[in-house]
Amino acid sequence: MVKSLKLGVAGLGTVGTGLLDLLAKHGPEIARRAGRPIEITGICARDRAKDRGHDLTRFAWFDEPQALARSDAIDVFVELIGGDGDPAKSAVTTALTSGKAVVTANKALLAHHGVALARLAEDKGVALNFEAAVAGGIPIVKTMREALAGNQATKVFGILNGTCNYILTKMAEEGRSFADVLKEAQQLGYAEADPTFDIGGFDTSHKLAILASLAFGAEVNVAEIDIEGIEAVTLADIRNANEMGFKVKLLGVALATADGIEQRVHPTLVPKGSPVADTDGVFNAVVVQSDFAGDLMLEGRGAGAHPTASAVLSDIADIARGNLRPSFGLPAKDLRKYKAAPKRAHEGGYYVALELYDKPGAVAAIARILADEKVSIESIVQKAPAKEGAIASFMLVTHKTLDSSMRHALARIEKDGHVAAKPRMIRIERL
Repeated sequence: MVKSLKLGVAGLGTVGTGLLDLLAKHGPEIARRAGRPIEITGICARDRAKDRGHDLTRFAWFDEPQALARSDAIDVFVELIGGDGDPAKSAVTTALTSGKAVVTANKALLAHHGVALARLAEDKGVALNFEAAVAGGIPIVKTMREALAGNQATKVFGILNGTCNYILTKMAEEGRSFADVLKEAQQLGYAEADPTFDIGGFDTSHKLAILASLAFGAEVNVAEIDIEGIEAVTLADIRNANEMGFKVKLLGVALATADGIEQRVHPTLVPKGSPVADTDGVFNAVVVQSDFAGDLMLEGRGAGAHPTASAVLSDIADIARGNLRPSFGLPAKDLRKYKAAPKRAHEGGYYVALELYDKPGAVAAIARILADEKVSIESIVQKAPAKEGAIASFMLVTHKTLDSSMRHALARIEKDGHVAAKPRMIRIERL
């Protein structure tokens, strides 16, 4: 009889419970496909009494994840705790040190400690798999690490956070404010009570750092990512974008250049009909541009109990089959030191929204400041003045220019006394 693969699962929240569901429903078929039975033998969670819809009495209960990680009763430690520090970090380190394979959905842990953990896994000859850490049920990690092994990637970008995509989609489709849709997202469970990690772009930055490492064969470096969230995006911006033939999306973008790697997260105007433009709601999409395979786009559910559990199970099945590959596509010792590319002009230009006091000389003053900062205007449109006051809305689009030039110009414009509100700027990607 073939020996079963024994799992220790730390964390029985949304994804952990989803994994229980999946194994309960498809256990025999999974065993057939993986070549051996897969069973949970140990579990660890904060609340032993919580009803998770499954009989947990058949599993050994561990009060501490580190104890589960070193247990002789398991072959694979499945870390679904989350966070870049302890207890997740110490538990994963303990498991690897003890010669246990690890499967994790923890993007924060990998973004901050991925290379060191990969080195440890390779030293011990065990797997460190993390398909579920990026884009939920979308198999982007395996695609980049394995299916595109013969290609040189030049760019990877996409929608990597379903909360932000849901908010921006609802604002566009229903004409509702950011605050109103955010409140709904929290009520539906798409956003946390404190949504900063999602709407501030930090969740996307963790996922982008992992994708950039896989794409370019460099060490993970989340510290070099320029991050901007969606908090300042207004309904007026979304309507203006629509009039110009664009949609607003929060994108993570990583580029490999001759001078280094560029990584950024920010709201973006993307042309309608372009890759990712029609990815709406809570869905994610990732585009990889490579030399031989060309452009490849994967779209699907980027979060949720069952899509993410599906990704966790795919990693477990790989271990059951004996598939052992370097975590980031190359042995950790062969990953290049990260080199940040110098700042360069953004090819797509920028959209800028201005609320100007409707008085002589205002537009001319704005134009002079932009010219001083070497910012060239492609187009400028005045919207109808407000009926109750002398404030007019303008939107302008620039030619390619440096981000620093734009920010210096907008800071000067804000101090110049011609604007009634802080100028809003969004990058344009001509995908």
